[in-house]
Amino acid sequence: MPQAPTTPADRGYPPHREADVLLSDGGTVHLRPITPADGPAVVAVHGRFSDRTRYLRYFSPYPRIPQRDLTRFTTVDHADREAIVVVLGDQIVAIGRYDRIGPDEAEVAFVVEDAHQGRGIGSVLLEHLAAAAAEHGIRRFVAEILPENGAMMRIFTDAGYVPSRTYDDGVVHLQFDIEPTEASIEVSRRREQRSEGRSIARLLHPASVAVIGAGSQPGGIGRTVLDNIRRAGFTGVVHAVNTRHGEIDGLPAYDTVLDIEGRVDLAVVAVPAAHVPTVVTQCAAKGVQGLVVVSSGFGETGPAGREAEQRLVETARANGMRVIGPNCLGILNTDDEVRLNATLAPALPERGRVGFFSQSGALGVAVLEQARDRSLGLSSFVSAGNRADVSGNDLMQYWMDDPATDVVLLYLETFGNPRKFARVARALGRRKPVVAVKSASAPPGLDGTAPALSQGGSEALFAQSGVIRVDTLSQLFDVAQILAYQPLPAGHRVAIVGNSSALGVLAADAAAAAGLDVVPGCTRDIGPEGGPEEFAAAVRDAVNDPQVDALVAVFIPALATPGTAFADVLLAGAAESGKPVVSTFLGTDGVPERLRRVTADGVTGLGSVPSFVSPEAAVQALGRVAAYAEWRRRPAGQLPALEVDTEGARRLVGGALAAHPSGGPLPDTAVAALLTAYGIDVVPSRRCADADEAVAAADALGYPVTLKAADGYLRHRVDLGGVRLDLTGPDEVRAAYTGIVGLTPDGPHEVLVQPMCPPGVACLVEVVEDPSFGAVVGFGLSGVATELLGDVAWRAAPLTDADAHALVRAPLAAPMLFGHRGATPVDTAALADLLLRLGRLADEIPEVRSVELRPVLVGGAGLAVLHADVVVGPAGDRHDAGPRRLRAAGPAPWAAARS
Repeated sequence: MPQAPTTPADRGYPPHREADVLLSDGGTVHLRPITPADGPAVVAVHGRFSDRTRYLRYFSPYPRIPQRDLTRFTTVDHADREAIVVVLGDQIVAIGRYDRIGPDEAEVAFVVEDAHQGRGIGSVLLEHLAAAAAEHGIRRFVAEILPENGAMMRIFTDAGYVPSRTYDDGVVHLQFDIEPTEASIEVSRRREQRSEGRSIARLLHPASVAVIGAGSQPGGIGRTVLDNIRRAGFTGVVHAVNTRHGEIDGLPAYDTVLDIEGRVDLAVVAVPAAHVPTVVTQCAAKGVQGLVVVSSGFGETGPAGREAEQRLVETARANGMRVIGPNCLGILNTDDEVRLNATLAPALPERGRVGFFSQSGALGVAVLEQARDRSLGLSSFVSAGNRADVSGNDLMQYWMDDPATDVVLLYLETFGNPRKFARVARALGRRKPVVAVKSASAPPGLDGTAPALSQGGSEALFAQSGVIRVDTLSQLFDVAQILAYQPLPAGHRVAIVGNSSALGVLAADAAAAAGLDVVPGCTRDIGPEGGPEEFAAAVRDAVNDPQVDALVAVFIPALATPGTAFADVLLAGAAESGKPVVSTFLGTDGVPERLRRVTADGVTGLGSVPSFVSPEAAVQALGRVAAYAEWRRRPAGQLPALEVDTEGARRLVGGALAAHPSGGPLPDTAVAALLTAYGIDVVPSRRCADADEAVAAADALGYPVTLKAADGYLRHRVDLGGVRLDLTGPDEVRAAYTGIVGLTPDGPHEVLVQPMCPPGVACLVEVVEDPSFGAVVGFGLSGVATELLGDVAWRAAPLTDADAHALVRAPLAAPMLFGHRGATPVDTAALADLLLRLGRLADEIPEVRSVELRPVLVGGAGLAVLHADVVVGPAGDRHDAGPRRLRAAGPAPWAAARS
């Protein structure tokens, strides 16, 4: 493809504007700024334009580009004048540009080759041009369009902007502000979801598949995938590619994919890593839409492998292809119209309505076996391996609109873009439940290639997104069994019915820990001698009780009566209730045959009753489902309007970094000014180096005052004497100063003097910049116990009003704020407002790396921030902002933007 030059003459070239992007049909292209070396490619694409396309762009026939115009088109300063080219393979297929025509205004125009019109290139170019223009103070675009150019008109009007239009001399003049708005961001994200979903649909619904590297002898990786595709009954055409053999088990074998007649939608690559680049180039020339690279020897092997992996993805994307893997198990789709098993697992799972994404390739076979053992039907399965390109976010975007999928399961080892994960999972979770197990470490060979997500950031990510987080694969399947076959509960109230008092007691004891309430009088034990009729009556009474939201049935085989009779009445009772029913039945883990409701096409369907090996497992899974149902019922929350001075805060932080580029703690005066810009007032204090200064400060601030150690572990420790309260005169101040500095004879000897504030509950509020997730806001009650037990709750910035109120209630010690044991409730509304403002600051000023407000004294009417520390530094990546783009190629997804 035409490459962006890297010679000294291109010092002004902005490499950060390069991007791989997805188009509306799911294909990929590469965007980058234009350079003078692009002249021949620009002439070539101009020659491919139809007469109508040239006329609509240039308002004249313009059959060829004069050299003078070509030089002007391709020579830009990337500031007042910018042009972005869209590259596919070795051709430029579209060009967009802006030219400044005023202090904050530029004219914008673009043209797309006829063969690629209608693929959404224009809207992507508009986003990237607007972002580039904003970097240089341009706030408004103008455009001139011929009235018959309806397609171009729609690009501007459908982008979420509000253009004004005038008509003069046969031309429509448009003008609109390019500052992102809620509407334009929402439009961009809807387009992102559709394009990412379609890119996955192209992989999971191929009409033809080529297995490259399929050997003649059974047992090799390529041959195993080929055999599995054929054995599953793939409805499309399958091809074998092997340079050494003309036929494989009756199937013609081609030397290369280029020798295959007709189209190839999907290529499964199973050749040694050294040969993969050649195969990818051949697939690009063939027009393959996607690659599943099961070959190992890439990012998991170290730096050289990661570089090779990056080149693989860059080549694929530049030629319109997406990549699953490398080092992956493969993909499958159980749809009867597809029946694709392009994996190393020997059998296609039972068809169902559960989508499964696994980052681990090695674990994939075990996952599929466990799904089969539990009779959990799958709609589709993707093992991403090193996740160099396609990630769990992409699959969630696909499953959002997939009519064949009702439940989403995720096995994650690292996060590529956690901020986007939170956004996409929250949107998906409002429609379909998402269950995730997050491993504690990166896969072997990838340790250290991605920053570890902090515990606080990880908890915030899941809690805000409505994701049902579990700790093990077994728990993942436990929860999935309920979601796949039972309705969501309307609340947390459960009844317990069974024939074993011991199992009933275990279930009841587990309920409280699972967040469930056993309804009084709704624990029914029919005893080991009870028959099916008694069991049926107990089940019927429980599910018909309006106070009951879910039923837990526990059953052990009776000697006199076969268990099948009990299964029949339990299945019938569950079907009639409209409430979820879970069971511990005959020691089965999954859906026993007698508790299965089979659909007309022969698969396990809704109404089937899942069984668990123990009552505790059943109740724990039900508790997680009930918590998800409660989250889904709650309003999503809004980002409230707050009066803040964002620009003033940015100037302050920018000035601090100009003086100290590497960053560091802000002085107290700067901290106070920064927080004030966001409506957060810090109680004034004076730093004093001796007793005389402390007395002078107390006189100035007004008595009573408090003295505290200025630095170190004593600052907040009343219990260790580092804080002296309610000092009413100079003598008390001097004595307090002597007492505090005496605790550390070798220094430091500075203290802080501060006015006394009304009593309240001492709290801690902080911001931590997680290296891969971004800013998270933490809240807890102050004290040694909080630090010892880690009783701090977290949410991702920015916070919605619902997030803030939930965060106030999240710590284990939160009842202290609401009148525990007769105490006066505090002003939690003021506390929620503080959290909202701090979350807004953290989101809007990425150079703020950490904030600690401690203590925050919350009383019955308001609060007081007694001390604040702020550390600033170079801005971290905010992965989910800016124009649409795929994350950077290769196994370093934290360095990228929107994918």
